[in-house]
Parts: sequence; C-alpha cells; structure tokens
Amino acid sequence: MDFVMKQALGGATKDMGKMLGGEEEKDPDAQKKEEERQEALRQQEEEGKAKHARMEAGRGKVRQQIRDKYGLKKKEEKEAEEKAALEQPCEGSLTRPKKAIPAGCGDEEEEEEESILDTVLKYLPGPLQDMFKK
Repeated sequence: MDFVMKQALGGATKDMGKMLGGEEEKDPDAQKKEEERQEALRQQEEEGKAKHARMEAGRGKVRQQIRDKYGLKKKEEKEAEEKAALEQPCEGSLTRPKKAIPAGCGDEEEEEEESILDTVLKYLPGPLQDMFKK
C-alpha cells in the first residue's frame, strides 16, 4: 500500500510532510548557493551595463557621422548659441528681450490710463462731464 501511495503522489510526499506540520529539510549548501546566485546576478547586470555602454558609443559615432555629413549641430550646441545670441546687445532690434527695455519706458502706464479717461470724458454729454470732473 505504501508503494502505491508513493507512486500516486510522485515526489510530493516530501511536501506533504511539510504541509502536515513536519519540519523542512534544510539544505546545508543553501547559503552558499544563494551567494553564488547573487554574484551571478551582479555579474550579469554589470555585463548588461557594459554592453549597453558599448552599443550607445556605437550609436554616438553613427550620430556624429550623420551630423558631420549634413552639417547638423547637437541640441546642446544649438541651445548654447541661442543663449549667447540673447546675451549679446541688440541695438535697434525689434525682437530684443524684455529685460533690455531701458528704465523709464514702462512707467508711462499711469499717464496712459489718465489719457484714456480724458478721452472718454470728451465724448460724454456736458452735464455728465461736469459730474465726473467733480
């Protein structure tokens, strides 16, 4: 009968003992195997990073060849040139940056508001003009 049970359950009899409250069998080399597994994972990760770096270097060469062939510039170079162009003085330019507006030019807003009010008052009938002037 014992033989028939073992055949029916296959290799699950060891697990059945664990399920029924038996103690697990401890592998004496379990810690060593785990360390080897961790080391293998670290080594694979390093190899993957090295491979990625090599592939990216190859892509960089191809990109540079294309830039040289068509006279294109890198994004960083374009941004640096644009910043340098903005920092240069733009005398008489219509597209100068706002920070380059001379002092005193933006102080006229209050005067413009008063002139708008005066303009509106001119178009009002006489008695209303007197009311607003007082």
